[in-house]
Amino acid sequence: MNLNWIKPADRLNALPPYVFARLDELKVRAREQGLDLIDLGMGNPDGATPQPVVEAAIEALQDSANHGYPPFEGTASFRRSITDWYFHRYNVELDPGGEALPLLGSKEGLTHLALAYVNPGDLVLVPNPSYPAHFRGPLIAGGRVHSLLLKPETNWLIDLTAIPDSIAQQAKILYFNYPSNPTTATAPREFFEEIVAFARKYEILLVHDLCYAELAFDGFHPTSLLEIPGAKDIGVEFHTMSKTYNMAGWRVGFVVGNRHIIQGLRTLKTNLDYGIFAALQAAAETALRLPDVYLHEVQARYRTRRDFLIQGLAKLGWNIPKPNATMYLWVPCPPGVGSTDFALSILQQTGVVVTPGNAFGSGGEGYIRISLIAECDRLQHALDRFQQANIRYQSGQMAQVES
Repeated sequence: MNLNWIKPADRLNALPPYVFARLDELKVRAREQGLDLIDLGMGNPDGATPQPVVEAAIEALQDSANHGYPPFEGTASFRRSITDWYFHRYNVELDPGGEALPLLGSKEGLTHLALAYVNPGDLVLVPNPSYPAHFRGPLIAGGRVHSLLLKPETNWLIDLTAIPDSIAQQAKILYFNYPSNPTTATAPREFFEEIVAFARKYEILLVHDLCYAELAFDGFHPTSLLEIPGAKDIGVEFHTMSKTYNMAGWRVGFVVGNRHIIQGLRTLKTNLDYGIFAALQAAAETALRLPDVYLHEVQARYRTRRDFLIQGLAKLGWNIPKPNATMYLWVPCPPGVGSTDFALSILQQTGVVVTPGNAFGSGGEGYIRISLIAECDRLQHALDRFQQANIRYQSGQMAQVES
């Protein structure tokens, strides 16, 4: 029987290929060929979830009261833990009754927010490059994405003055993310003040992704959007347990901010899911209540890896400034070599997996992203393989990798 008539919706065909899925295919093939892969591709934290969190999950799992459907809006105790954590970290007061909503990871929430607020044809402003959920969610919802091209000359910050007035007047939502995935850029408080003023002037909903704020180094303290006066009137902020607390597989995140925006997202989610398993919410509460020394240990771990890899890449010709935050390095490709070609060549020649910058949009062309998700001894193995394959940054070309 011919089944050609079974076709997905046009919205799926409109999506660009998801590069991480493609990388997974290539990794499977490489392993089949016997390569010892050093996977520095996805931002998948290595190491175990903190033991107190695991123990809290086990205890909650054994409590039959947690075995039924959880409340759609999350348990009251988890929402209170979220708002207490925000006050402790950012001195931002939030009402757990309506200004905090647990999510099945921040990616889910970022995408579903677009479904809740973007009508077909609506204009959404998204930085380019950016985390794929920032532009894929609006595309799935049928929106029109206007790319805000980020440039190294402006430290990868959005240039609000470059947005035409006609575009700003049409825009419904602006997604943004500092500290940034993938560029590792950070934004000063003054930038947040400017973007709030911009959004209020043009009546644009602000969606800030703050997933990497706790992975900050060298005395830098990232700004929460909600610290800015007036921001909560027009915006929400997303966070995740994945990076800071090594809970990527647990799928727990949350959104905080304007209660009316959050209610719209909650309404959509009541039609799509039943929320997070209550035992996982109990575990996440424990994570948010861990002493600050735990965060300091996490920061020290990634800072050490950052410094180690930057120093090693410098011996191969790269001069990479130290990022103030995130778990990544944003590394320029050698002149004349494209992102995809560079990443694939590295994989084929060395078994080291990195992510091509164009996976995050056309503005990421010419870069690769390296995740700091391995200990320094493993990172040294990666550097040794680069050295052996003569993979280095040099003027005009890179040995062994053709453009």
